[in-house]
Amino acid sequence: MDAWRGAEVPDLPGSGTEVRLHDTASGRLAVAADGHRATLYACGITPYDATHMGHAATFTAWDLLVRAWLDAGHEVVYVQNITDVDDPLLERADRDDEDWRELALRETDRFRGDMEALRNLPPAHYIGAVEAIPVIDAFAERLAARGALYDLDGDVYFARSADPEFGALSGPGSASGLSVAAMTELSAERGGDPARPGKKDPLDPLVWRSERPGEPAWNSRFGPGRPGWHVECAAIAAEYLGSSFDVQAGGSDLVFPHHEMSASHARVACAPVDGGPAFARVYAHSGMVSYLGAKMSKSLGNLVFVSRLRAEGTDPMAIRLALLAHHYRSDWEWTDEVLDEAQRRLGRWRAAVAHTAPSGTGDSGTGGPGAVPAADAVLATVRERLADDLDAPAAVAAIDAWAGAVLDGPGVPAPDAELIRATADALLGVAL
Repeated sequence: MDAWRGAEVPDLPGSGTEVRLHDTASGRLAVAADGHRATLYACGITPYDATHMGHAATFTAWDLLVRAWLDAGHEVVYVQNITDVDDPLLERADRDDEDWRELALRETDRFRGDMEALRNLPPAHYIGAVEAIPVIDAFAERLAARGALYDLDGDVYFARSADPEFGALSGPGSASGLSVAAMTELSAERGGDPARPGKKDPLDPLVWRSERPGEPAWNSRFGPGRPGWHVECAAIAAEYLGSSFDVQAGGSDLVFPHHEMSASHARVACAPVDGGPAFARVYAHSGMVSYLGAKMSKSLGNLVFVSRLRAEGTDPMAIRLALLAHHYRSDWEWTDEVLDEAQRRLGRWRAAVAHTAPSGTGDSGTGGPGAVPAADAVLATVRERLADDLDAPAAVAAIDAWAGAVLDGPGVPAPDAELIRATADALLGVAL
């Protein structure tokens, strides 16, 4: 599947610092890339509705990681999936009396347009579940060969008991510290079926769903049907990044069950003979974006769509700056005020690099009268803050201080404005 067109990234003098990310499993900072080749797998959308701010915040966070890696001189291999067949998609298509394939294609195209407008760099591999059926089938066969699967009325399940390290990401011994009872509750809330009779363990996840009347199905060694969600990501990541890679990324609502189950599948299927790690070394998770007092979600319908704001004339760079004003791991609420402040910030930055004051700016500059910070010092600060767990708000504050000093100064041209422009573009993805 094609991704979207990537924006050109300006070259910056020098090189960036190695990024350290908060690892969900350990609760500690960890160096994100283990070598020159930096690898990232980010769980993509299920395309049954347009891109909302929660999606935008998550994928913009991983874009910062990619940009910081590139700036540090890494060869980056970024993989993102798209779950273009799954229960929510089929249910929405049925509700709206629409062909599920047309729905998936339309919303995937909308998502690509939103990502391009926000200037998120595209993945090297953008893989749909449907096109990956053969890959998933072969991966599931590896699980079967290790005795990790069992049949239940034609459906195929993964036995979590096959993985002695199950729970390493989110279980009692991890930083998340979820109990089995808490896992069971989350499984029921997030697409699992812990109450299904006949399962060996309530937490055992579905690997292959046998064909049901009226549902799409593909042939496999388990018979006609379609794959489960968790095995989809495990198979695609292993196929395109190998049995071990650097970072698995997604929203915090994916910690359990999705990322736990995918990692468990991979540990059993890939089983490194050298004793090294299987699947991701680092797990990075973004916070939730709320609106009108509740987490932004399709089920609640409290969504703010990127495409709708764009259609109303909102500059995508203002949307991006609204996202960058919040640390990627924080939970926060989208409001009109958040967007208004981002629009004002964008105006200040553009005015500063153009050496002119925007109408109505008045005393809104943040730096106050005084010496304008040196552009190379601003670049160094932005690099430093992004290397520290993608601290975008602090990176934004560094450019704020420069812009404020320029706009509140004596009106002379700002020194090295083009380096500031390139810094905002290359590292923060903001085109001025």
